[in-house]
Amino acid sequence: MATTTLERSLVEIVGAPVPEGDSVLTPGALEFVATLVREFRPRLEELLAERIRRRARWSQGEQLDFLVETAGIRRNEWRVASLPADLERRTVEITGPVDRKMVINALNSGADVFMADFEDATSPTWSNLVSGQANLRDAVRRSIDYTDPASGKRYVLGEKPAVLFVRPRGLHLPERHLRVDGEAAPGSLVDFGLYFHHNARELLKRETGPYFYIPKLESHLEARWWNEVFVRAQELLGVPAGSIRATVLIETLPAAFEMDEILYELREHSAGLNCGRWDYIFSTIKARRDDPAAVMPDRSQVTMTQPNMRAYTQLLVKTCHRRGAHAMGGMAAQIPIKSDSEANEQALSRVRADKAREAGDGHDGTWIAHPGLVAIARAEFESRVTGPNQLGVLREDVHVTAADLLAVPVGTRTEAGLRHNIRVGIHYLESWIRGVGCVPLYHLMEDAATAEISRTQVWQWLRHRARLDDGRVVTAELVRHAIDEELGVIANEVGDTRFKGGRYDEAARIFRDLALDDGCAEFLTIPAYELLD
Repeated sequence: MATTTLERSLVEIVGAPVPEGDSVLTPGALEFVATLVREFRPRLEELLAERIRRRARWSQGEQLDFLVETAGIRRNEWRVASLPADLERRTVEITGPVDRKMVINALNSGADVFMADFEDATSPTWSNLVSGQANLRDAVRRSIDYTDPASGKRYVLGEKPAVLFVRPRGLHLPERHLRVDGEAAPGSLVDFGLYFHHNARELLKRETGPYFYIPKLESHLEARWWNEVFVRAQELLGVPAGSIRATVLIETLPAAFEMDEILYELREHSAGLNCGRWDYIFSTIKARRDDPAAVMPDRSQVTMTQPNMRAYTQLLVKTCHRRGAHAMGGMAAQIPIKSDSEANEQALSRVRADKAREAGDGHDGTWIAHPGLVAIARAEFESRVTGPNQLGVLREDVHVTAADLLAVPVGTRTEAGLRHNIRVGIHYLESWIRGVGCVPLYHLMEDAATAEISRTQVWQWLRHRARLDDGRVVTAELVRHAIDEELGVIANEVGDTRFKGGRYDEAARIFRDLALDDGCAEFLTIPAYELLD
């Protein structure tokens, strides 16, 4: 391992050199990131500690509820800053990792927005992160291209690419390859800082802006922290205040109780809220981990028609539109099934129904994970929506209580559901520790969020000795046996030869440890991170 140090400021790049490192990790960019880290890491550490304290109070029986101390913000009339012209229409947004070919394809997909994802869809190897920054830098300047080494096919940017958003990593994730004053820098500040430093002025010159998606916030105080980061970053680069716009994913259960407050904290920089529904399910399991009355049914049965999910998404629309902010719908994770036309049509029918429901509820746009769904999602919205958005749909008919948000989804728990969770969790973890963060599995595009549902659901069923529909209780012995058998299924799927050089044994060990642990680990990516690079 090599260490490169800017002696004056104690900024260290730890690790072997990576392609594009010289052009991305410039002295100016590193100093910019280091300034943000020094100013904002202490408060970030306090916020992460507060997450742990809140979790402990919930475990002791305190109920989640709307905050008494911020009732005035919810009651009073105020609005976020008006939207930039290129964000008026966000009917279809596509998300994906920051690989060069995928960036080009997503920008050319016909979607209105591409969210380049350094978080759930990217495995944070140092090479992935640095090359991802280079790819986005080239995309901003319209100079990005890629030639497939196998086919020789060349990919270039089209005439009207999607508007670019970037999602940095969550507040909990470190970046061990970049140390500031001897400590790993927060991954969120590394991702945000490098992108903003290299591209903010160029984006503004091109009459767009530095636009971000902010993941996994659990409180308005965390939104306030991001707003302070934005203000300082703009000051440091000398760009106009309010240049940054950010859409916050409401993908944790506690954040659903603080939507107004999150918008208020970011009101000068807000581009709305998004229904991050897969992480929301994961967070609901995690936040209510000690409540035996909150045990979920099979993951496949926790759909957007469940009462708690309907309450959360409709409250988001009402909250956003009252404040003049976009309310973005959730992800359609389906991918086209070329080998089975009947199964493909069934999957696409589910996408159509999902997008029709979102449009009817008043969402301003929606998410997809595959370019093949752009036209389908757009058709469902445009057949129901006139104009670029639905900000005028105020949903004053919606009245959501804490009990509505805390309602437990109804359904059954099955052995098939248990085994599917295990198989998806192991498959995804194996890809992630191999450096691939977005994985097509069983006709769905899986990322870290869906893998988190898989492993926490197994843990929850075991923790509360849930009963399957055949009468059996979920025990440690049953889980161990199922993991061993599902490893055999995976071996057959990939052609064995001890999993063809993959890292399935390591992935199975991580999944087993997380599922059988006495406590519910906060994020699977934290222990898995130790196996990267």
